[in-house]
Amino acid sequence: MQQIINFLIRNKNNILFLLLLCVSLFLTIQSHSYQKSKFISSANFLSGGIYSWTSNINTYFNLEQYNLRLLEENQRLRTRLATFEDTLEIKDYTDSIGSGNYIFRASEVINNNYAKVDNYLTIKSGSRDGIERDMGVITSKGIVGIVENVSPNYSTVISILNSNSKINAQLKKSNHFGTLVWNGEDPNMVQLTDVPAIAKVSEGDTIITGGRSLIFPKGIDIGRVSHFELDPSESYYTINISLFNDMTNIGYVYIIENTQQGEIRELQNLTRDE
Repeated sequence: MQQIINFLIRNKNNILFLLLLCVSLFLTIQSHSYQKSKFISSANFLSGGIYSWTSNINTYFNLEQYNLRLLEENQRLRTRLATFEDTLEIKDYTDSIGSGNYIFRASEVINNNYAKVDNYLTIKSGSRDGIERDMGVITSKGIVGIVENVSPNYSTVISILNSNSKINAQLKKSNHFGTLVWNGEDPNMVQLTDVPAIAKVSEGDTIITGGRSLIFPKGIDIGRVSHFELDPSESYYTINISLFNDMTNIGYVYIIENTQQGEIRELQNLTRDE
């Protein structure tokens, strides 16, 4: 206490000066509208800067939560877009992600293999979330794989980086299609085989899903042509495709449900039986 008193005595002149300065500023601001408006403006600028700074800090620490919200919003928008396209009856639009028969569900990848010959992912969604075997899995950039096994809370996905993966795909600029496979070498590169030699292929062409299966809608991006060559018989191309997805860094995905899959399969099985 004595130290505080000694400090006040030693600095009494400076303290008195600051006190009088504050009183004079207060009286000036209160009695002059111009100075008052400037003070309020400066105070708002300072407080706004502080609020912006604290907001940025909060945003940084809540990025994961915000990303999840954005993912869920995109999920709803994709489903609505598919339904909207169906309402407008534009089912033959080649860039369409579906005809209104698809539902998109968001999920998180909790395990991702890409260094083996047969790679799998594990996602944090299962049968309780409506996930079933043979549903397609994509990101906003392109395809990831197909659901293989499902438990109540989790699912495993056979990656496109798997020797057993075979997906229908085509050139975006034409209807020439082939089979998407992986040769087990580069995780950023897959191959499109059995594309007829009559097809006009150029480096940089976009490859999309062909829509000839019950798993993926037509028009989902896969990658770009980086190299191509004819087989020895010169009848078919084998095309190397540089993936849009970075398969070594998959965080969140969409699982695609074809709501007409059961009906179509039942009809196909009935046709085979006959």
